[in-house]
Amino acid sequence: MSHQKQPTNTGALTTLVTVFFFWGFIAASNGIFIPFCKKFFDLTQFQSQLIDTAFYGAYYIGSYILFLSAALTKVDILNKIGYRKGIIAGLFISILGAVLMIPAIGSGDFYFILGAFFVIALGFSLQQTAAQPFAISLGDPSTGSHRLNMAGSVNSFGTTIGPLIVSVALFGSIAEGAGGGADIGKVQVLYMIVAAVFLLAALIFIFSKKLPDNSFEEHVEASNKALMSLTGLTLALGAVVVLGQVLPELSKLALSSLALVVVFVAILASYLSAAKSGEGWGAMKYPQLILGMIGIFVYVGVEVTIQSNFGALLKLPEFGGFDESHNSHFISLYWGSLMIGRWTAALSVFNLQKTTKRVLTVLVPLGAFAIILLVNAGRGNDVGDLYLYVICIAVLVAGILFGQDKPIKTLMTLAVLASIAMVIGMVTTGMVAIYAFLAGGLFCSVMWPCIFSLSIAGLGKYTSEGSAFLVMMILGGAIIPPFQGALADTVGIHMSYIVAVVCFVFLAWLAWKMKSVLSKQGLDFDAQIAGGH
Repeated sequence: MSHQKQPTNTGALTTLVTVFFFWGFIAASNGIFIPFCKKFFDLTQFQSQLIDTAFYGAYYIGSYILFLSAALTKVDILNKIGYRKGIIAGLFISILGAVLMIPAIGSGDFYFILGAFFVIALGFSLQQTAAQPFAISLGDPSTGSHRLNMAGSVNSFGTTIGPLIVSVALFGSIAEGAGGGADIGKVQVLYMIVAAVFLLAALIFIFSKKLPDNSFEEHVEASNKALMSLTGLTLALGAVVVLGQVLPELSKLALSSLALVVVFVAILASYLSAAKSGEGWGAMKYPQLILGMIGIFVYVGVEVTIQSNFGALLKLPEFGGFDESHNSHFISLYWGSLMIGRWTAALSVFNLQKTTKRVLTVLVPLGAFAIILLVNAGRGNDVGDLYLYVICIAVLVAGILFGQDKPIKTLMTLAVLASIAMVIGMVTTGMVAIYAFLAGGLFCSVMWPCIFSLSIAGLGKYTSEGSAFLVMMILGGAIIPPFQGALADTVGIHMSYIVAVVCFVFLAWLAWKMKSVLSKQGLDFDAQIAGGH
């Protein structure tokens, strides 16, 4: 059966990807801001990590509030106002947070700063909930993951240069890193600039004539069961936090394990119940959406946990004994690996000849790798021990070519390769293991768009509601890393990477399960894309 593809709205997509850059820029820059706060406010390591807790927590709470309002009013707010206006509203919330950061920093009150961070990320939550389906709607649904890859590649560029620019803004010298002598005035100026940039982005969206509104007037059916499920999950996670405060003798491993159990039990129970009767479940009546929620939770969790625990791993003598002042080139390469993969996968957005595309699929990742090396060299880092990483990049290219731009096949291929890489990292030491764990960033790079586009396939008027559920599951980045950290205290940091192995094996299973679930609904993106070629 012939599949007539819908053309991509390139002009609108170009405007849209600007916000993806800002998310990456700010999120990655937190890595520079956290050590500054730790030193300035004389915080413990745990207290300094509350910045990330506020950041990821805002994504979860923001998505939950969006869904709660829709459930109570029987109107999906994003459907009503349109994705473009949703992004604009999110940008103004982030502007408010950036403006609040200025007096917060001046006050010297760390919890005021956390509140400002929360507001900034709350705006990001609304922007991302609107922008993800918006990108998919700007062309044929079967190639939606390619447009998300394009946006993700711009996001990754933001994560690569964000810390560099913020480091210069705060400390005046790239080479000084986070250990330099930053002052409050510089930090306040930085957030004035951030607020101005957010305002510029909002104005672009307000006055751009290229962007469609994509608004829908129809009311959605009550999703009372989904509301009860997610409210129960929210309250249960709150209870876990309270339990940790009431019973300080409770081990961190037990506490983080309990949080994981709460999430998986709540979502699994929803899956089983919705399978019996979809009435009252809204977007969650679609099994691909619930599976995608678990998938995003695990994906974000494993992406963050590999890097978050990597510094402790590099301190071990068998891994080189690198301290914080000498491991920045490895941390940079991990986040840069996400850029390498996303830039490569983004080639599918363009209408290229088959031969040209294959050549660029080899050249683009090498070019991205060269940029990472140059950035690190500019920071004064020795990049001599990074050159052989090109072998891992070659494996990624082979995996992308084998995936043939098919979301399910690509997700399955990269999840299997990532699982193998994590096992290699666990059974070896030295540079081989370091490269293996860093390769997790390469294989993670295009998983988000694959999972996201498959999860909202066929949701129709429930697309924005489903998107909110998926963004809510960024919560994985707040739960899985501390779980691995607690496990490391018991079995050692090296063996704790079994967590990453289990996560990637699960994502490989998810790809297989998604194919079955979507096929039953007559949705087979892999077949459509194959037919398009």
